Amino acid sequence: MKRVPGICRVLQLLLCGSAALAASSNSALAQPASVPIYGYQVVRAYPHDVNAFTQGLFYKDGLFYESTGLLGRSSIRRVRPETGEVLLKVDFPRDLFGEGITYWERRLVAVTWYSQVGFVFDLDSFSVLRRFQYAGQGWGLTRNDRYIIMSDGTADLRFMDPQTLREVRRLRVTADGKPVYQLNELEWVDGEIFSNVWQTDLIARIDPESGNVVGWIDLAGILRSSDRNQSTNVLNGIAYDAPTKRLFVTGKLWPKVFEIRLMAQPGTSVR
Repeated sequence: MKRVPGICRVLQLLLCGSAALAASSNSALAQPASVPIYGYQVVRAYPHDVNAFTQGLFYKDGLFYESTGLLGRSSIRRVRPETGEVLLKVDFPRDLFGEGITYWERRLVAVTWYSQVGFVFDLDSFSVLRRFQYAGQGWGLTRNDRYIIMSDGTADLRFMDPQTLREVRRLRVTADGKPVYQLNELEWVDGEIFSNVWQTDLIARIDPESGNVVGWIDLAGILRSSDRNQSTNVLNGIAYDAPTKRLFVTGKLWPKVFEIRLMAQPGTSVR
């Protein structure tokens, strides 16, 4: 596996594009940080199915709910965190690439990548209740007390009515006034939207009103080289246990889910 570039260079790529990065000077990296960067401390590691190409993840009532991707391998599953045991699993049709999931009341909502079709499942039995349509791609899902929120790989987040699943509004996500693209798996965490940024070790902390990135979480190195193989893919998957304030992260085809505590990294530049 190639190592992800340093956080400053990654952020330059996300916000400015490769041409701007190539033209940037060393002095740009020395400018004071405008967005805080947080590191992490691993609290505990849990087993994770190395065959699970994780697309969506949430924690509810002591269990993980996870969606996996890849054609012919996409599924939703209920998992016991302590053992990694899959308690219930339902496969998507083989021609659909599963993406993000969230829940509303006793329903589980799932989207697919490029097929423009989503599913509503019964949260307990995983039986299909209905399908729904949307334009463009589906990537990540989360929810707050009012909306279901979807990413589509762009810098926009879609806020959807949880009953009709129709789009109500969009939010452009920016850092230092520049759009942040490749927003992927989402999680609502204490009034903020946390989003994996695809193909990086970064999680963006997003203000749901302004769309501003109010913090970056740098998870570089969380999966040790000894836990990687040729199949190991990128960081993806965020879950939050709100009552106990436990934050979990994982990745596609990773052997572990990590419970982490965020740590400040004062003085680190994001430019």
